[in-house]
Amino acid sequence: MIRRAGSSFSAIVLAAALAPACAGHPGPMLPADGAPTPRSRNPARVGEATPKADEPGLRQLREDLTRVFGAPIMARGVWAVDIRSLDTGQPIFALNPGKLTMPASNMKIVTLATAAEILGWDYRFTTTLETNAPVENGILRGDLFIRGTGDPTISRRNGRAGAVLFEWIVGLRSAGINKVAGRIIGDDQAFDDERLGDGWSWDYLQYGYAAPVGALQFNENVAQLTIAPGASTGDPAVVKLPAAAGLTVLNRTTTGPEGSTAAIDYRRRLYRPVLEVTGSVPAGGSTVERSIAVLNPTVHFAQSVKDALISAGIEVEGDAVDRHDVASEVVEVTEPRRILVSTQSPTLREMGTVLMKVSQNLYAETFVKAMGAARGGIGTTAGGRLAMEQLLMSWGIPRDAYIIADGSGLSRYNYVSADMITAILERMYDDPRHRDPFLMTLPIAGRDGTVSSRMRDSLAEGNAVAKTGSIANVRSLSGYVRTRDGEMLVFSILANDFPIPAATVNWIADLAVEILAAFSRQ
Repeated sequence: MIRRAGSSFSAIVLAAALAPACAGHPGPMLPADGAPTPRSRNPARVGEATPKADEPGLRQLREDLTRVFGAPIMARGVWAVDIRSLDTGQPIFALNPGKLTMPASNMKIVTLATAAEILGWDYRFTTTLETNAPVENGILRGDLFIRGTGDPTISRRNGRAGAVLFEWIVGLRSAGINKVAGRIIGDDQAFDDERLGDGWSWDYLQYGYAAPVGALQFNENVAQLTIAPGASTGDPAVVKLPAAAGLTVLNRTTTGPEGSTAAIDYRRRLYRPVLEVTGSVPAGGSTVERSIAVLNPTVHFAQSVKDALISAGIEVEGDAVDRHDVASEVVEVTEPRRILVSTQSPTLREMGTVLMKVSQNLYAETFVKAMGAARGGIGTTAGGRLAMEQLLMSWGIPRDAYIIADGSGLSRYNYVSADMITAILERMYDDPRHRDPFLMTLPIAGRDGTVSSRMRDSLAEGNAVAKTGSIANVRSLSGYVRTRDGEMLVFSILANDFPIPAATVNWIADLAVEILAAFSRQ
């Protein structure tokens, strides 16, 4: 394995590869040591012991980073960068640190940090099977309710959905139920019915990463669309989507020649629940699968449970429905429900790892609503935002340093500053309640998560832990890295408004972190 020996060499290679810097290109702001910062910091970290700005190693590091972020190829884009030492409190490098920029999935840093404080690392969601009907001769003479509080983990990930459904089937049989004479009713009243985030774009609502959020969530609110070749070239392809998805398929696909490349696209009609599928799959080829965001998470959940019960031999006579759609028919005042089975989710500590390692949007949106519910009443995004804003204010983060639209970063209405992100990362690191569980959630450079293939063969591999972010013309990378001397640095690198390939932007950000990992004050 070849590891880069130092930062200077890497920056020179970058400058040579991307053309000489033009004299008119504005350089980064290099904060003076001990100067006031945009947020409050631990006074013990700033003072006479702070290293001098003119020490050779630090001066060389700043020159290298100036070359990296001043590369002419990004002249039309915007960088917002803040890098600080957690060991000394010293500003290391800054470029537009207070400028508001779209964070993409770096928004999840804000969401998880605030959720850890408001809900706690041991927080769990609860889902229950309930009824107010009698059981006679093995038959439940009424409806079976599924009451949810937002658990996003009942999915195929790690086989949890199968385990939960098995637990429920065993629980129903233990209650003497072999048949449900009524309906399967999904009770999602713990959250409001605003399922999409503010500012989510209409042209990606069909994709799994934009799945709607709800108090009942099965398989991360996605269904599998399958496209198989027809009998011969020119025939329509065979397209299937589970009815629980709530979408009617408009099949415009064809079967292409043998050996051709599969090319499938799908769009959701805005004015009706129709999924239009286009493209082709090769004759004799394998089935193509795509994850589709479901229309109504509650109906999807109830139908999935009904299907599982029937497969296990428990007959269900009624339909799978959303409680909202049958509210006028449900009587609960005189006959309150009793709990048949209760299931708890993994802890926030475990869910946070999925949130950050794979950048799971649904988890983030769920946590925001859960924070809203923790304030009292039903869970709303507006309530969650208010809870987050009040906490951030108590942490000394200025109200004008961010705009929160959603929890995942999918919305282009979100804005943060780089120094706001480093402030939150610093707080998580300084707090003994949060440091270890928070660090454990972050992807490890060159090893796992969304940075598993990045920063390999450098001193950042296995060292830097960072959250990525990616939406159109936005890339972000924020986290922690140890220098060659063992000094812990916190960094936030946000890029907006660039017309160049996103892979190039990621490469520049990665190079900056590799330079930090190779930095030595000696």
